[in-house]
Amino acid sequence: MQKYVLLDRDGVINHDSDDYIKSPEEWNPIAGSLEAIALFNKHNFKVAVITNQSGISRGYYDEATLTEIHDKMHRLTAEKGGLIDTIYYCPHGPDDGCDCRKPKPGLLNQFAKEKNTSLSNIYFIGDKLGDIQAANAAGAKPIFVKTGKGQNIFNKNPDINCPIFEDLYDAAKFIISEK
Repeated sequence: MQKYVLLDRDGVINHDSDDYIKSPEEWNPIAGSLEAIALFNKHNFKVAVITNQSGISRGYYDEATLTEIHDKMHRLTAEKGGLIDTIYYCPHGPDDGCDCRKPKPGLLNQFAKEKNTSLSNIYFIGDKLGDIQAANAAGAKPIFVKTGKGQNIFNKNPDINCPIFEDLYDAAKFIISEK
């Protein structure tokens, strides 16, 4: 059976911005994150990204620009020996009422359906409460990281009820040690 791990993008793989990541130039990996993806791959995990991209509905960038940003992410990940299998994104805004925007579980459920797999043994790693809520709603196993918005959120919510790590690389070492 194929093993998967699910990752939020902004704040987990790359540095986040309150002004949104609107171009490939603004997309910069967090130290160790691309190496973490390569580490997952080395241990036979496929990596999928689950990300809200409301900057599309807000008019900050278009889907072609998002593709360019993801092309950069794929290229830099490959340079570190890693591979991102698939990317699922929600282009909608918070008031659009869609089922795919985290904290709703739509994108995770779409992943499970397309990959014909159960989420019950799959970790979803995020830096926001919405990531944890989406994982719980979909029946996945949440992990919280303190990169991106994570440290500030943790400071305000020290009772987050899931494994918590400094960054994606530390989370990767934990997941690999479990298998």
